[in-house]
Amino acid sequence: MWELVKAGGWIMLPIILCSIVAAGIIAERLWTLRPSKVAPPQLLGQVWKRIKGRKLNNAYLKELRADSPLGELFAAGLVNARHGREIMKESIEEAASRIVHGFERYLNALGTIAATAPLLGLLGTVLGMIEIFSSFMGGGMANAPLLAGGIAKALITTAAGLIVAIPALFFHRYLQRRVDELVVGMEQDAIKLVEMMQGDREVELDEGRA
Repeated sequence: MWELVKAGGWIMLPIILCSIVAAGIIAERLWTLRPSKVAPPQLLGQVWKRIKGRKLNNAYLKELRADSPLGELFAAGLVNARHGREIMKESIEEAASRIVHGFERYLNALGTIAATAPLLGLLGTVLGMIEIFSSFMGGGMANAPLLAGGIAKALITTAAGLIVAIPALFFHRYLQRRVDELVVGMEQDAIKLVEMMQGDREVELDEGRA
């Protein structure tokens, strides 16, 4: 492995750095965006029981806000519930925009790595090819086996760049999709909470989310 890195030249350093950063982002986002942590399935039912039991107080709202992103969304709406449907909706939307921004943290960096790593690999290959042909031009005569070996070494950076870029691109799309799914689920629960609080109609809680 070390021989391959040495053969790739100095351009392998930023490629390796990209791989380390990408791995860190992927691990951190997968841990942070766990559905059970972001939107606990029993939370809406628990909040509704508190509301019906008149046990909704500032201490519980503070605990709810710190519990999960969905709890933060609920707390924002409940604090403004007495001001009517529109104000409650607006406060939930404002909280949702902050939460979504947090969900997308580092995803742009991961997408940038996915786009940049192959270009770094290509740059390394081009620089390696220039160096190879320059050495042959100076020698005045090309040796086919030596030329083939030099080209193979020059292509190492392209391969390394693709090895980094492919998983980075896959997880960038996967995590973006997870964010979208989490946001949709949270929006549905928030709408149910608004309907419950404003009392316009009965809302049935799903068994899996009650």
